[in-house]
This record gives sequence, C-alpha cells and structure tokens, in this order.
Amino acid sequence: MGFKCGIVGLPNVGKSTLFNALTQTATAEAANYPFCTIDPNTGMVPVPDTRLEACAEIAQSAQVIPTQLTFVDIAGLVRGASKGEGLGNQFLSHIREVDAIIQVLRCFEDTDITHVDGKVDPLADLETIETELMLADLESLEKRSAALVKRTRGNDDEAKQTLALVERAIEKLQDGEPARNVEVSEDEQPAFQRLQLLTTKPLLYVCNVDEGSAAEGNELSAKVQAKAAEEGVPCIIISAAIESEIAMLETREEQQEFLGEIGLEETGLSRIIRAGYDLLGLITYFTAGPNEARAWTIHDGTKAPQAAGVIHTDFEKGFIRAETIAYDDYVELGGEAGAKAAGRTRLEGKDYVVNDGDVMLFRFNT
Repeated sequence: MGFKCGIVGLPNVGKSTLFNALTQTATAEAANYPFCTIDPNTGMVPVPDTRLEACAEIAQSAQVIPTQLTFVDIAGLVRGASKGEGLGNQFLSHIREVDAIIQVLRCFEDTDITHVDGKVDPLADLETIETELMLADLESLEKRSAALVKRTRGNDDEAKQTLALVERAIEKLQDGEPARNVEVSEDEQPAFQRLQLLTTKPLLYVCNVDEGSAAEGNELSAKVQAKAAEEGVPCIIISAAIESEIAMLETREEQQEFLGEIGLEETGLSRIIRAGYDLLGLITYFTAGPNEARAWTIHDGTKAPQAAGVIHTDFEKGFIRAETIAYDDYVELGGEAGAKAAGRTRLEGKDYVVNDGDVMLFRFNT
C-alpha cells in the first residue's frame, strides 16, 4: 500500500534540501539554479511513533519495523507552468500522481541564493503555485466537458452526475478558487475524486526559514501562518538547513542535544511526516511479538479484514477474527498476557473498525 506526499514549490525554496534531509540521502541535487531536479526523486521515510518502541520493549521484539510514507521531490514550478513554461506540463503530471501536496515556501532572505522572481515573497509564491494548479485543473475539466455533454444526450446517468460536478468545479476555478471549495455531497464524493483534480488534493504549507528563526519563525512565516489559518490548511515552520545537519547526526542522543541547543523539542521532519500522515487520513495499528514489533498503515475507518489484508491478502480472504488490545491497555497491563489476564483482550469480527493504536493478532484460514 503506497501513500505519496509530493514536495512542491518554486525553484530555490529548499525542496531538495528538505527531501535530502527526509531521506537522509543526497539523491536530490541541491543547487543554486532552477530545475536542478528534473525527474522526481522518490524516497521512503519511516513514520516516527514512540508507541511502536513501547510495544517492542514490552514484547521484547528482536526487530522494530516502522511504517513508512513515500515522499516525492518534484521540480520547481514557475509562472506559466500550466501552459508549458519551464518544465511545466511534466511537473504537473508528477503532481497528479501524488496523494497529498506539501508546498514549501521560502521564508528566508539570502543574497547568495537567487529567487526566480527576484524577491522573497512567500504569499506571492503560494499564489503562483495555486494559480498554475487551478489553470491546469480548468484546462483538464474544459476538455472533458464536451465529451460528457455528448454522453448525457444518450441518457447516461453517470455522465450527467459527472458533468454537474465538472460544471460546478469550472465555476469555482473561473472565480479564482481551488476545486476543494466545491460543495460535494457524500454520494457525489466518489465521482468527484475520480476527476483527479490537483486543487482537491490535501495540502500542507511548510515555511522554510533561516536557522535563527527555526524555533519561533519570522515575519515572512507569520504571513503564511495567517493565510493558512484563514484557509484551514496546516502549516509547519522548519529550517531545511538545520534539518539537514540533524539528519547527518548518527545517534538520537546527538540529535536531541542539538535540538535542545536551538530551542526545539523535535525535528521539523518528524512534524512534517506526521502531518503528511494526517493529511492522508491514515492511522496505525501494531503487531508485536518476540520476532518483531511492526507498525501498519491503514485509512481511518478500515475494517479488520481489510486491515489484515495489508499484511497479506490471505489474511483478508481467510479472516476469522482479530484478537485486539487497545494500545493504552497493552502498555498499562504489560503486554498480551497481562491484557488477557485482565480480560482486556477483545475478539473482533468482520465489522470491527480498527482504532488508531490497536495491537492486533489475526486468526485466519488459508
């Protein structure tokens, strides 16, 4: 099961530096010129979760295997990308393939690093990106509209529903609003999602500040935070330069000492990863035993058989029941044996909706 977060922004805002820190590699060349990333770089990043470590300690697991998110470093957009400027069409197709968008916004001044527009203005950058994505969506919908009109003449009910959604989305986009602002009923959601519009993807703003502003932010990041609050979009402040330094430290103790020196409790990367997880509507359940403790990713609302299927398709096909312990009970009672003795282990069937943090053991027939 893959979950992809695309890292998007104008050239020279720190996208590749952030990606390198996330993946602790140098696969994305960070250079002081536009388009140093032409093909999207992809990296799998473990999701930090102290609950997994607690489960592993209780179960005395030989291995600890975290769940992961995929991050994609997408080359910088420029004004006119929707019309093919820069490497626009190619970039837009890469954005279309991700599940959520992380917009990196430059919130630092540095005369040694050029800005594609000649000045540092994160709100203008944000507007440029959003405008290009909206124009791309508008073009896509207008192309589909004519074909849908033809299908509706043949009394195609599906085409009628889709056309109605397309027309509402076009109206919003022409008014300068992203397609996520279209009012869509629960019944219409599946058809609306199939339109695969760029401006309906979950969104996170990341303010890349100078090293001295990593803890509190600065005037530039404050402007982005205000806009994010107005739009209901999550916003995180980081210094990509500092995150790169932290990522190179070998031990957690060294990282925590470094963070303490600059007034931070955790890395910005950890906050970005968790925010990406939340953006995608994901939760975690655990399996724990002497061989390994492992975190598994599922969508919130997933039922037990489908959760089991994440481990192996046979688990879903032959699902019988799930022995389930709430995380807090697992920790408080010292693991599986203690939970069973206290009567806190539940036998859940096919209709059980898995909760975040459940510790599970699946019973199945092959």
